[in-house]
Amino acid sequence: MHDAAGIERLLKDRLTRIDDDQAATASERSPVMLDQSRIGRLSRMDALQVQAMAEAQERRRRAERQRIEAALERLADGTWGLCTECGEEIAGARLDFDPTVALCIRCAREAG
Repeated sequence: MHDAAGIERLLKDRLTRIDDDQAATASERSPVMLDQSRIGRLSRMDALQVQAMAEAQERRRRAERQRIEAALERLADGTWGLCTECGEEIAGARLDFDPTVALCIRCAREAG
């Protein structure tokens, strides 16, 4: 079986990286000024594209944060490693690949 303290440390490290990434990209997600006297049309379009990509990345980070927090809750209540759908053990290799998974492979296939 997996070392719960090690898994918790790994997940908390991932949360720290998410926080660092959010702070580092905050300016990219800020509103783009539409003042054409300050920047040209193509530069504004580039800025809007950068902003859209940063917002998409932020949505992915929020989703990952939710998966990590849910995994930490399962660790705390002793259900980490058990499928949240059927209650069976999740394969060790699956958990090694992604310790945030909540479904066994069978339930994941049925859900997707």
